[in-house]
Amino acid sequence: MPALPSDLPGAIATLKRDLNAVILAHYYQESEIQDVADYIGDSLGLARQAVMTEAEVIVFAGVHFMAETAKILNPDKLVLLPDLNAGCSLADSCPPEAFAAFKAAHPDHLVISYINCTAAIKAMSDIICTSSNAVRIVEQIPAEQPIIFAPDRNLGRYVIEQTGRDLLLWQGSCIVHETFSEKKIVQLQVAYPDAEVIAHPECEPPVLRHADYIGSTTALLHHVQNSAAPAFIVVTEPGILHQMQKLAPEKQLIPAPALNNCACNECPHMRLNTLEKLYLAMQHREPEISLPDDIRVAALKPIQRMLELSA
Repeated sequence: MPALPSDLPGAIATLKRDLNAVILAHYYQESEIQDVADYIGDSLGLARQAVMTEAEVIVFAGVHFMAETAKILNPDKLVLLPDLNAGCSLADSCPPEAFAAFKAAHPDHLVISYINCTAAIKAMSDIICTSSNAVRIVEQIPAEQPIIFAPDRNLGRYVIEQTGRDLLLWQGSCIVHETFSEKKIVQLQVAYPDAEVIAHPECEPPVLRHADYIGSTTALLHHVQNSAAPAFIVVTEPGILHQMQKLAPEKQLIPAPALNNCACNECPHMRLNTLEKLYLAMQHREPEISLPDDIRVAALKPIQRMLELSA
């Protein structure tokens, strides 16, 4: 393999111009990727950017389901993912065959699926949601309409608490947000008494009970900017800390530790993408995301419904 350029960010900028490409990155990507991205956001923000972009090539620095969403919204554009193995434990926890049987057993239920799922699950859904808009979307559904909420049970529990709705939950979860230690968070609260605990709703209920603020990645970012607190114990994937520190350099940020002394609070799938792989994907115009037409068309409708309900 030929040697990589010494100035990778510069080489990526040149390729971006040559390809008429846009680089979309999730907050959980490594900081070097965030720094070359045209847009950094959570799942809802990234979906909106994918709808609006006029670029011919979308380079998605995230995980597989996010790049699939971009392809669903842009069937005629080239969508690249730096590493095709960048999957999602939450998406993997909802196999399409098993979910189809689950849905068939409850034919009167409306299906609302968290965007962290495969295109096949989206195709079986009525509405897609994100952690930013899940509560708002459920609140817009008539009270008498029974709802299946998939695949994340923890986000589903949080929506139940916020709305009072009786949701039928698929029992999926995220390995990263399951791994935070309640005991260690309490120890951090003792060590940093002036710090607020801020957490993503995908976390387990015992952890959320200690949170001063619960919200999506974007909501957590804005909270750090706007809160008067001098310090924050951040209970989500630590990739978000890069943007938090940029936007609130005077604040102290303490990443919440995992159950064991490991890097388990880092998403192993998100971290498969690197600056080098991003460059190579753009240079070779692969790996490319492709989807069967029937899945893509069926999955488009619930995503569009989400965007309508989130307007």
